[in-house]
Amino acid sequence: MAASFPETAISTERLLLRPLEVGDAPALAELMADELVHAWTDFPQPFTEDLAVRWATALAPAHRAEGHGIRFTVTEHLTQRVVGLVELRHTDWRLRATEICYVTAPWARGEGYAGEAVLGVAQWLFEDRGFLRLEMRTAAGNTAAQQVAQKVGCISEGVLRSAWIVRESEPVTDRPVTDRPVTTGPRTDGPLTGEGRTAAAGESRSDLILWSLLPEDMEEVPPLPDPRAGRYVLRD
Repeated sequence: MAASFPETAISTERLLLRPLEVGDAPALAELMADELVHAWTDFPQPFTEDLAVRWATALAPAHRAEGHGIRFTVTEHLTQRVVGLVELRHTDWRLRATEICYVTAPWARGEGYAGEAVLGVAQWLFEDRGFLRLEMRTAAGNTAAQQVAQKVGCISEGVLRSAWIVRESEPVTDRPVTDRPVTTGPRTDGPLTGEGRTAAAGESRSDLILWSLLPEDMEEVPPLPDPRAGRYVLRD
């Protein structure tokens, strides 16, 4: 049986990161339709409510159970609104390393929610799951994501040249919808790979900046208030 994360919820000062639910579908579909999410991420497009339901009921549970990573809906404690989505992917259980990617709703940007969510996941990975490395990849032009990486203490390890495809800012609605994100590098978590993929109309190639966060890097970052408060495991 493949190693995998437990089905877990993580609580921070302002946010709750929890498993995806069917009721999240409208908010997730609206979030994924945002032009910045479409341009800078590789989440499938168009991301419909039906696809969001499939993610909640089948694809996200399979992603976790098969050991590829875990997906969280991020909600605000105060209002229960969906703030965004966080995904761990490309998990290497021997190296105890994984990659994090996230999206934030337009209304929630500029509030520090992305950094808070990333720090919450990092603390959980390092303190509770014994992980030793967290990676983040940001497109060269995505300065907002780069600022988040810097604020949470990530170290830039270099540039992966022409390693990403940036999509046009407006979502294209006539493309086939895939169940998993499509990336430009080899994948280990599903039948789809980006090998041999070239930029199509409305797409352009981009460099990627590789960032890493190690447990010792967290010593330089102010801890979240009472970081273990409210952290719990729903099911192992």
